[in-house]
Amino acid sequence: MTTKVAVVGATGKMGQLASRLIEADDEFELFARLDSRSELSEMLGADIVVDLTVPAVSQLVVEFAVANGINALVGTSGWSNDRILGVVRSIADKPEAGVVIVPNFSIGSVLATSFAAMAARFYDSIEIVESHHASKLDSPSGTAVRTAELIGAARAALGPVIAPHADQRARGQQVSSIPIHSLRMEGVVAKQEVYFGGDGEILTLSHETLSPTSYERGLMLALRATGSARGVIVGLDKLIDLVSGDDE
Repeated sequence: MTTKVAVVGATGKMGQLASRLIEADDEFELFARLDSRSELSEMLGADIVVDLTVPAVSQLVVEFAVANGINALVGTSGWSNDRILGVVRSIADKPEAGVVIVPNFSIGSVLATSFAAMAARFYDSIEIVESHHASKLDSPSGTAVRTAELIGAARAALGPVIAPHADQRARGQQVSSIPIHSLRMEGVVAKQEVYFGGDGEILTLSHETLSPTSYERGLMLALRATGSARGVIVGLDKLIDLVSGDDE
């Protein structure tokens, strides 16, 4: 029996990629492709909804899916902690509901973010520079926000990082006390660098996406996990075993 999937935002680059992968996999059936002209009711009858829209639409897609008993996989950037907590509260009385939120489907990006959280306890000076294509709507990126939040959580007992002159706009936007600098440029797909400054040294953790094919493995891994997901799961790292290397 195949799992029926509705893709919302199917005409975008990620939506086209997801649609192609779903069609090529015998485990899934592409039930519906929704674009900006579609009614959300077109997803009714699907087992899973994949949201690859824009921040202003994404929350509406998730709310509609949850209200109609459909698990959702969110690949749209811009989901803040407050918005995620809103979803947690909305499904608190729906034990069968599942929402998986993945800021970045790249396995390499997930590993780089995990390494950054590991390093966070050893440095007090930390900043993030993220670069994306000129048409990306949100900044900072969801991946950068997620990285900053994990770094902040890892060093919660140590307090905020050292971020001098943070009141100046050129110093970036602070998330969990960490300055994030966003570049939006032609010729870039996606790149993130996390800088750790210490006495006499700088550690740089860098990940660059060269092609959308880097998202394929993580997207399918997340899709397979969404059908049986319960509650709200944030991050591809929650779906893979970073210790033994086994994944779902």
